[in-house]
Amino acid sequence: MANLSDVAELIPTLCGHDASAVACHCEAAGPVDTGAGASSGATSEQYEARMLTMNDDEILAIMQESAAVERQAALFRQIAIGIAVARSARTFGHGGLAAKKGHRSVTSLVQDLLGVSQAEASRQVSVSGDLVDTTGTTGLPDSVAGSGERTNGGSIPKACPPRPWFEPLRVALRAQLISNEQSNTIRKGLGEPPTMPRDTNGIPLPILIPQAVDNGVDAGTDGVPVMVEHTPTIEEADAFDQGARDAWALAAEQLIAEAQVRKINELGAHARYIRDKLDPEGAKRRFEQRYEARAFHITTVPDTGATRIIWTLDDQTALMITAAHDDALRPRRGGPRFVDSAEKAKAKALVEDPRTNAQLASDLMTDIFRAGILADAKSVFGTRQAGVRLVQVINDHGHRSDITHAEDRLIVLPGKVADQQLCDTESIHVTVDTDGNPLNLGRSKRLFTPGQKIALAIRDGGCRWTGCERPASYTEAHHIDPWESGGKTDIDRGILLCQYHHLHCHDNGWHITREGKGEFMLNHPDHPPQPLPPRAPLEYAFKDITLPGPRFRAPQPPPGQPPHARESGRASDRDSGREPTRRAAA
Repeated sequence: MANLSDVAELIPTLCGHDASAVACHCEAAGPVDTGAGASSGATSEQYEARMLTMNDDEILAIMQESAAVERQAALFRQIAIGIAVARSARTFGHGGLAAKKGHRSVTSLVQDLLGVSQAEASRQVSVSGDLVDTTGTTGLPDSVAGSGERTNGGSIPKACPPRPWFEPLRVALRAQLISNEQSNTIRKGLGEPPTMPRDTNGIPLPILIPQAVDNGVDAGTDGVPVMVEHTPTIEEADAFDQGARDAWALAAEQLIAEAQVRKINELGAHARYIRDKLDPEGAKRRFEQRYEARAFHITTVPDTGATRIIWTLDDQTALMITAAHDDALRPRRGGPRFVDSAEKAKAKALVEDPRTNAQLASDLMTDIFRAGILADAKSVFGTRQAGVRLVQVINDHGHRSDITHAEDRLIVLPGKVADQQLCDTESIHVTVDTDGNPLNLGRSKRLFTPGQKIALAIRDGGCRWTGCERPASYTEAHHIDPWESGGKTDIDRGILLCQYHHLHCHDNGWHITREGKGEFMLNHPDHPPQPLPPRAPLEYAFKDITLPGPRFRAPQPPPGQPPHARESGRASDRDSGREPTRRAAA
């Protein structure tokens, strides 16, 4: 078993540091010998004493190098767990690996060996099972490995199944391009690709497809395609299933590339957005499932007698509640500074309020309920009420996307939600090019106008500083060409930054540049330039990631609904929102 010194040898900065001048004042630590092989048997206290003398860059280097060693060690552990998963399959019965060691499942085995919780063991099994190719002898227990026979006497199938769609994740994990958590986030976010419905014998079942006429698709009497029943051939069904797997694999490759610049939460949101864009019928079904799962429970904490509320929200209610919550706490969490004097005074009072954020949020919800009962919303929100802006893509032909998403939180909704919201809200149209850049509105005033800020919010999706997760409503528009130096207040020369990063950019030698409509680049004299990709999913509207053939639809519509769902419409919100295609509504 490797000791601490063996591991230290794998961390170049730690081994190469000259600590000959270090005087350790802890007797238990003893002197630090830096000669070749001198780190044999060194204690953690000695290494701590050595590291306390290092400069900031060396400490950061050790953090990075330690993380790399940890990832490499984790890779071996994952491969081993993946093989254990295959060798513990139910088909092996009591001859499986986990069963031979006295465990009911491989999860129980992993939990015992690693000393982790059941949830963490389950996660490790899930990730590792995807990493290892279990075809061939890797799936055989020790007693029959290499024999060509299973323990039950059955022969091993010679035909290899098609590569799974998540093969790019497996390759990226082995190459250490992504971490376990990133792989798991992408896998869960994308879910499983849709398949053609079949009976138990693998024969395709009838589906609904748009009726075709001589000049294309029959638009019907109300502009909605007429759906007719069709039974695909086995070849058509196989082609659809393969095309779906290919589309999911392409999406996985895109997200692997994004994983280098996205935080886990944002990566998962992007994965779910791509999934719903590829499979709008599935998005509609998941939306309805979340709606049916809504629930409100009032319980009592036995020990204290306090009352606790457990509230499972549907998507639209969640957006409304989170918008009110975020708007109320914005001054505490770094919201924009450019507000009128009354709002400044209110924000200052909130920042100085002795209550915690959790207490403020609780009091806010109490006020909202009270306002609802009294029908006086202004007593809670004032003149500037919280709202939700939805964004939906419209292409050159006026076709609206099957899905819409919230501007501040990347929550995907069926397009019909935007249609519904348009009944009592307004929409704003923003024209963009094929790369998602809003059309320059031609403003030349000192401050960006509300219309320009909406266009920037659609393009950027929030603060674009690397690693920042502040939503668009928390940001300020930054001139990349200083106004005082002749810079224009144009969309192409503006970028959204949260208050903290806006001040950080101005006060610490950073500057942002852009060539034409290319990438925004973050620059600093002491750091290499780095791109600032947008957080919004608008770019996916133009990526060639689609399912093959017509969008197949289940033959039985939900009760009370027509057999064809209208393609959803514009945007919505308090001030409403919709998004670009060539044109976007917000």
